[in-house]
Amino acid sequence: MMFSKDIGIDLGTANVLIHVKGKGVVLDEPSVVTIESDTKKVLAVGEGARRMIGRTPGNIMAIRPLRDGVIADFEITETMLKYFINLVGARSWYSRPRILICAPTNITSVEQKSIREAAEHSGAKEVFLEEEPKAAAIGAGMDIYEPSGNMVVDIGGGTTDVAVLSMGDVVTSSSIKMAGDKFDEAIVKYIKTKYKLLIGERTAEDLKVAIGTVRPGGRQAEMDIRGRDMVSGLPRTITITSAEVQEALWDPMSSIVLAAKLVLERTPPELSADIIDRGVILTGGGALLHGVDELLTEQLRVPVLVAEDPMHCVVKGTGIMLDNLDKVVKKKF
Repeated sequence: MMFSKDIGIDLGTANVLIHVKGKGVVLDEPSVVTIESDTKKVLAVGEGARRMIGRTPGNIMAIRPLRDGVIADFEITETMLKYFINLVGARSWYSRPRILICAPTNITSVEQKSIREAAEHSGAKEVFLEEEPKAAAIGAGMDIYEPSGNMVVDIGGGTTDVAVLSMGDVVTSSSIKMAGDKFDEAIVKYIKTKYKLLIGERTAEDLKVAIGTVRPGGRQAEMDIRGRDMVSGLPRTITITSAEVQEALWDPMSSIVLAAKLVLERTPPELSADIIDRGVILTGGGALLHGVDELLTEQLRVPVLVAEDPMHCVVKGTGIMLDNLDKVVKKKF
C-alpha cells in the first residue's frame, strides 16, 4: 500500500494534530507520554497517557514534553512523534515523509533546531518549519496572499500567537506564553487561595470548559468540584460559579488583550483599515472559551470572530500548505 510522503504537524503544548496529504486530519491526541521513572520504559502515549495525569503511582511519570510552545524534553518529544507518525502510517521501510511543522512566531534559533532535529529523528526526509499564526489564518480560510491586512489571534495550550498578515507573510506579530495551560494554573491558584482546596489541572480544565467565561456576567452556571482540603488533608466538595472562574481568568486574559492591542498599534494604517472591515479571526482551543470573542471585540474595538473548527485551523493550514509546498514555505532547514 502506497502512503503519501508529505505530512503536516501541529506540534502543540496540549495536543499533537497530524494531517496526511490526501487523507486530511488523521490524528488528534494529547501531548502526553507516561514512562516508568526507573527504566524509562514508555507505557502510554496520547489519550491513554492523559488519563493517567495526577493518578499515577510514584514510579510512573506522566510527562508533557512540550511547554510554552517549545520542546522541554527532547527525548520524550522524539518518542512521541515517532509513535504518532507510525500510528498514522506515514512512514514505511521504503519511504520517509516530508514534514511541515508549525511553531510559535518568536522562538529562538536553538528552539527551531530542536524541533527540526526531533522531526528528523522521528523519520522525516525533509523538515519545513512554518509560523503557527500563518498556518492558522490559512486553515481558517483567510486569503493571506492578497495585499490586504488579515489579523489572527491563535490561543493554544502553551502560547498565544497574534499576527497581522499580508502578501503571504507576517507583518507584525507577538507570541506570549499565556494560553490554555496558564488558564488552568490560574484556576488552581484561585481555588487554593480562596477555599484552601487543592485541585488538579484536569479538574481546573473541566471547570474552564464546562462553566468558564472571561466576560463579566457572561455566563451563569455552577459546578461541584472535589479536591483535598489543605487544613484537614481530607477530600472535600465545593461549588464553583462562572463568576469565580471569570475572576480567576482575568489576569491571564488581560495579557492576551494587551498583546493583541500592541500588535494593532504596530500595524501600518492601511492594513489597520482592512482589519476594521474584515475583523479579527480567533483560532486555537482558547477560542472556544466562553466570551473571548466578545471581550476582544469590546477591548480592540474591531469585530472579532471565532473561526469554524478553531482547534483544527493550524493543522488544516498545514494541509493546504502541503499542496503548495514549493511556493509557500520559505523556511527549509
